[in-house]
Amino acid sequence: MVSKVSKRIYLALAFIFLYAPIIVLIVFSFNDSRLRGNWAGFSFRWYIELFNDRNILMAFYNTIVVAVVSTVISTIIGTFAAIGIHSLRGAKKSVMLNLNYLPVLNPDIVTAVSLMALFRFLSVKFGLGTLIISHIVFSIPYVVLSILPKLRQLDPNLLDAAMDLGATPFIAIRKVIIPQIIPGIVTGALIAFTMSIDDFAISFFNTGQGVSNLSITIYSMTKRGINPSINALSTIMFVVLIGLLLIINKRSKLIDE
Repeated sequence: MVSKVSKRIYLALAFIFLYAPIIVLIVFSFNDSRLRGNWAGFSFRWYIELFNDRNILMAFYNTIVVAVVSTVISTIIGTFAAIGIHSLRGAKKSVMLNLNYLPVLNPDIVTAVSLMALFRFLSVKFGLGTLIISHIVFSIPYVVLSILPKLRQLDPNLLDAAMDLGATPFIAIRKVIIPQIIPGIVTGALIAFTMSIDDFAISFFNTGQGVSNLSITIYSMTKRGINPSINALSTIMFVVLIGLLLIINKRSKLIDE
């Protein structure tokens, strides 16, 4: 039988394995040298250069715009899609669930090339619009999968009870169902936002000339060397994410109390 001490050691090793690369990235974001692995002293040089690098800042701006817009739209569509799927019964529900699973199980490259072919077929001009649409399509299945477990936890008679008391179906969903599944909606939105920022394949195949996000910009840098300012930007994003998680956890505890 594994002792409690051994379990803690294994858990610590797992976290070290997961977070060691991030720690190295944060440390070398303060390195005065451009060379990775060569420590030349503590410096804020790359943070200063980051805010003077127009290409990186524009890529970051595009990334945030695409992530925010696609997250909002995919969360709204995914929420109502999840409610609709949950209300189905029998074979129809199975078919819809399987259709929702397909984009999740498919490699990103398949979805990316399929969307690109569709935009070409429809003669849609590639640019920020196609980038946002592709991210919305990519994110919706994950939002649906995040919300469905919360819907299964609800009393199956809740919607009918609300309508029996005089609420219209839309009011019943807005006033009764949605407040009960807020945790699932928030989780789905966070997943959609994170995946939008992280995605490369969908973005690479469905963007236009002059429109680039962080993943495409970093990929283009690999041919001539990664700018250490990316380390600084990644550190800032990581710190902001940790801050948001702490705020969300604190807010959840206050609500539970």
